[in-house]
Amino acid sequence: MLVQLLKYTQEPERIIAQAAKLCYSDAGLEDIAGKLSQENTADFIRKLMDLGHLSALEHASFTFGIEGVSRALTHQLVRHRLASYSQQSQRYVAMRDFPYITPPSLSGQPELLKRFQTIIHEIGRVYQEFLKAGIPAEDARYLLPNACETKIVVTMNARELLHFFRLRCCRRAQWEIHALADRMLNLARGAGPNLFRRAGPGCIDGPCPEGKLSCGKMPEVRQKYGAEGI
Repeated sequence: MLVQLLKYTQEPERIIAQAAKLCYSDAGLEDIAGKLSQENTADFIRKLMDLGHLSALEHASFTFGIEGVSRALTHQLVRHRLASYSQQSQRYVAMRDFPYITPPSLSGQPELLKRFQTIIHEIGRVYQEFLKAGIPAEDARYLLPNACETKIVVTMNARELLHFFRLRCCRRAQWEIHALADRMLNLARGAGPNLFRRAGPGCIDGPCPEGKLSCGKMPEVRQKYGAEGI
């Protein structure tokens, strides 16, 4: 899995602070901006997060490039609707080499792993036969499994990212999207340390939202997603 932060709003915390302060001030934007030092911007962002005034966070966006993940992952990812996506097309891009993702749970089951690989390779062989026979890639792709590797570019605003981390950094999230969320959070904290200082699963600043389905590892989870990063 390769995850890159391709682009993000320049000085995201400063932009958010300007937008939020405008709500409470009769001053103009230039006056507000002139009074925002690095230190008081950081202090204000932390206060803003504590107050839960999150609408201003929508003014900052973050674009991630993601490669080496499965279609099973991206089917989950695109359910986060307040985001923009551009994904490698199986209609226009023929999967000549047919790369795929193997679930780690199979590593301890050699016979099942062998069966998995055999079936995947057979799918790949038949897929290539279809293409050589003139079947359009848009039809041959009906053979391809969720394990098929893909690439995607994702843009979310800071508020939606917090929501994404709250759900997908949870230990009960599916393993692949959980790993993706952790990497995205690490990158986001580098760009907006005060914005994402307390980002992570829902249990890091309150009771576990999973209730009876809790993983039971709250102390370990809170330590992992502490202010120092992950």
